[in-house]
Amino acid sequence: MSSSIIDGVDQRTQLAGNNRLELLLFRLGGQQLYGINVFKVREAIPCPALTQMPHAHPVIRGVASVRGQAVSFFDLSKGIGRRGVDNTENSFVILTEYNRSVQGFLVSGVDRIINISWSEVLPPPPASGTRNYMTAITKVDDQIVQIIDVEQVLAEVLGISSEVSSELVSDFSDQNQERRKHILVADDSNVARNQIKRTLEQIGLETTVTRDGKEALQQLKTWAAEGIDVAEHVALLISDIEMPEMDGYTLTAEIRKDPQLKHLRVLLHTSMSGTFNSSLVEKVGADRFLPKFSADELATEVQAMIAD
Repeated sequence: MSSSIIDGVDQRTQLAGNNRLELLLFRLGGQQLYGINVFKVREAIPCPALTQMPHAHPVIRGVASVRGQAVSFFDLSKGIGRRGVDNTENSFVILTEYNRSVQGFLVSGVDRIINISWSEVLPPPPASGTRNYMTAITKVDDQIVQIIDVEQVLAEVLGISSEVSSELVSDFSDQNQERRKHILVADDSNVARNQIKRTLEQIGLETTVTRDGKEALQQLKTWAAEGIDVAEHVALLISDIEMPEMDGYTLTAEIRKDPQLKHLRVLLHTSMSGTFNSSLVEKVGADRFLPKFSADELATEVQAMIAD
């Protein structure tokens, strides 16, 4: 399987706008199937020869040049707490784009691509605990597919910071001191939720955090049913795009259709990159789109949106 897996971007854009996605299925040295959103995949290739880097994190197995770009290669199995790859020469690499950077994930085998609805993708069962590396699960041919929280793996390996610069903290906190504005957050990644919450708290904003679009929409409708003026109570919704049960595009479209919610400002904040986002943001009626993750950029964008 090669770069052909990212052909037909227009077709996949249509999928994303209709609460559907395509998952690339792969394995990590066993029968368990794992999945990753095709939108985040550049290509899948046999693992090239890797150059090891001194003092690198043990999950980073080396670097290689791919199409003229230096790429770090992560042992995904080791990154989620399993036994790492013994022989990289027999491995495959899924090249992805997360949080504005390109990285390769070593896997034992690439299976196929499936087309499903986000409604078929469910949050991990509660019994899986807080230290699992799943954002969601689905079922294919009676087999469970685990969707890995890649943002958590990257955060643990690269140490992504949610600290806002002191100048912005001082400036924005003063602006927000008089009115404690409330922000609703929807993100299926535990790491991402904590990053956003931490960032907003530093500039004096209160948050309500939800795990996916369905939960966020239910929270908004609950507030409305309680007689709360949602547009007055919630200064902004910050939503991820790819989430189980209901994605961020569908969440935004549902908000715009509801007379009690339609004036709510929406910032789509996602690790997904690509030109398709701009057209879909406009299509579903979101106000802004911001790639993850820079604490200063998020703080600045949020402050601009709530100050308008």
